[in-house]
Amino acid sequence: MEGKVKQIIPQVHKLYQRYGIKSVTMDDVAQHLGISKKTLYEFFTDKEDLVRKVLSWDYDRKLAFFQEIERKNLNAVEELFEVYKMIKEMFKAFNPSVEYDIRKYYPALYSELREIKRTRMYDLSVKNMNKGKREGMFRSDLNASILARLHVFRVENIIESELFSAEELTSIKVFHEIFVYHLNGILSEKGRQFMESNYKKFTHPAT
Repeated sequence: MEGKVKQIIPQVHKLYQRYGIKSVTMDDVAQHLGISKKTLYEFFTDKEDLVRKVLSWDYDRKLAFFQEIERKNLNAVEELFEVYKMIKEMFKAFNPSVEYDIRKYYPALYSELREIKRTRMYDLSVKNMNKGKREGMFRSDLNASILARLHVFRVENIIESELFSAEELTSIKVFHEIFVYHLNGILSEKGRQFMESNYKKFTHPAT
C-alpha cells in the first residue's frame, strides 16, 4: 500500500498546482488516477489526510534539494545562488491559490506546516550566514540570528501581503530584486568582489 501511495501523491500534487486545492474534489482525484473513490479512500482517510500527505511530500522534496546543496563543496555565496536557481525553477509551477486554499480551508495544517518551514528556513539562513562570516564573504559584524529572523519575516509576509499581486509574487523579476537586496545587506567587500566577478556564471550558467 505504501508504494501505491507514493505513486499517487505526485500526481495529486500536479492537480493541486494546476487547479488549486479547493476546486479538486476526491472524485476528481479518483477519476484522474483511473480508480474508484472507494479505492482512493483505502489509501487516505479523507481529503484533509490527502492534502496533508501531498504537502508533506512536497516539503520533503524541497528539503532534499536544500540538503543536496549543503553536500556540495561551495562557499556561502555560491550556496545562495544555488538556492536562487532552485527557487526560480519552483516558481515555474507555483500557484498562489494553493497557498490561499491551505490558509483558508485548512488553518490548523497551514499553521503546522508554516512553523516547520519557518524553523527550517531560519536554521538554514543562520548556518549559511555563519559560514559566510567564517569565509570572510559576509560582513564580520553581521548578526546571523537577527538577519535570519528578518529574512523569514520578509518571505512569510510578502506571500500574505496584498502589496504584491499574484503575478508579481510569481515573477522572477520581483524575486531577483528581493534576492539582490538580501545579498547587498550581508556581503563583505570580499564577498561583493566574488559575486561581481562570478555574477554572469551564477545567473546564466553554461548549458
